[in-house]
Amino acid sequence: EQVQTQLARAPYPYPTLHIQRRPASLFDYTLEDFEVRDYQHHSPIKAPVAV
Repeated sequence: EQVQTQLARAPYPYPTLHIQRRPASLFDYTLEDFEVRDYQHHSPIKAPVAV
């Protein structure tokens, strides 16, 4: 049932990644330098999980 729900959903457009600044070194990036824009998601699909 959950798979059918997932397959019936129309995908949303891809989000975009905005980079706030461009440091001189790759190692100088921080989490705050990145922003995901226009991200959309469907509601969660609950399913039992066996452990």
